[in-house]
Amino acid sequence: MKVLGVIPARFGSTRFPGKALARLGNKPVIQWVYENAKRASGLDEVIIATDDERIFRRAEAFKARVFMTSSKHKSGTERVAEVARKIKAGIIVNIQGDEPFLKKETINRLVREFAKDNQGEIATLVTKINNPKDLDDPNVVKVVFDRDNYALYFSRSRIPYLRNERKNIKWQWYKHLGIYAYRRKSLFDFVRLPPSRLEKMECLEQLRALENGFKIKIIEVEKDTIGIDTSQDLARAKKYLTQFVRQWQFNDIAI
Repeated sequence: MKVLGVIPARFGSTRFPGKALARLGNKPVIQWVYENAKRASGLDEVIIATDDERIFRRAEAFKARVFMTSSKHKSGTERVAEVARKIKAGIIVNIQGDEPFLKKETINRLVREFAKDNQGEIATLVTKINNPKDLDDPNVVKVVFDRDNYALYFSRSRIPYLRNERKNIKWQWYKHLGIYAYRRKSLFDFVRLPPSRLEKMECLEQLRALENGFKIKIIEVEKDTIGIDTSQDLARAKKYLTQFVRQWQFNDIAI
């Protein structure tokens, strides 16, 4: 079964316009994402999907395969679906264009576990929340799931709410990582649906899937990622990159 990786990338962003082309070391963010995805053996093909000429030209310059897509799409998932309609693949992986440190092992784990699952129509990744500040940060999406590791709910709020904390109930919260794998049919079924009530309230697209009965397989990974949604996130990523380069002595990277 062919596995297609698609990286949706747009120039416009409310919090950080142009983040796909922001410099991180000696490369734009989108190039880091693409090159890391290309290293994942679980992906048979990787394509950047954009509606912006600047991103298109830059992607061509570092020899990425890139498709120009419609400017009418309301989400990255719709952009991914446009590309998927042109290429026959049984599993399509939506790789966020603002995740420059998403490792090949993480992508491979998602694909491997999803391929083995017989019930999930969508799969996504989570990791343990270890920083208490993240629990009440609305930019950190929390998730709860059942005993078979299928999602029950995603929220920007702390879930579950521990009413009886005084009884010393221990609970491990989980952060959602923004990468998805879809069965081909499930992807096309999903993008045909209108935005749902909970999706509009939380501004979380995956709630549309849950409200419409899709089973979302939850796969836990140990490593968190550094997504770039703001200029502050970019500064944090640059600091991380500096430490990474110094540790491994990658002298060819300008920092």
